[in-house]
Amino acid sequence: MSFPVLTIDGPSGAGKGTVSRAVAKKLGWNYLDSGSIYRALAIAVLEEGLKLDDVAAISELADKMRLEFECGDDLTVFLDGRDITGQLGLEETGNTASIVAAYPEVRAVLLQKQKDFKLSPGLVADGRDMGTVVFPDAEFKVYLTASAEERARRRYKQLIEKGIDANIDKITREIQERDQRDQQRKTAPLKKADDALLIDSSELTIEQVIDKVMNLVR
Repeated sequence: MSFPVLTIDGPSGAGKGTVSRAVAKKLGWNYLDSGSIYRALAIAVLEEGLKLDDVAAISELADKMRLEFECGDDLTVFLDGRDITGQLGLEETGNTASIVAAYPEVRAVLLQKQKDFKLSPGLVADGRDMGTVVFPDAEFKVYLTASAEERARRRYKQLIEKGIDANIDKITREIQERDQRDQQRKTAPLKKADDALLIDSSELTIEQVIDKVMNLVR
């Protein structure tokens, strides 16, 4: 039996997470945050004390781990039944995730893990390659973007509100470098699927973006 899938892809800072969670909640569909999958595996690898070059052991662990996402006001991620949300943003988690994500064998296991989230009554999948690689035959596809300057402004505002000192020019430069890396990588580069609706959120409120996505699904 087939269930509808809505993919929301795009660069970092375009508002994918907020929009995807809100739409999943409105539709009552399952939610997949693909970025958290690699970070969750990184947490599991660090806790098990695995060597970062032991690809077979990491792939086996990836296959075994159980992941759940809960969309409240914020995203809560559970690994094997316990809340790991607080560990997802740690520097060590990010660095380890970037190492394990480079192994094709690990990506293959996690690709299947992501496909397994396609359950009744439907799925909202948020990531970089959801509409191009993971769910190429999804019924609904969105590519959500915003200018690097606008994404930097949003990030700057977030950091300042948290009391963290930030430099907007540095953030803009980092965002542009990351975009370039993501678009030029060999495996699953960041790009708009041919059949995706392009939404530029630079001049839009979150509510306006959510309305556009809901109209597509309706």
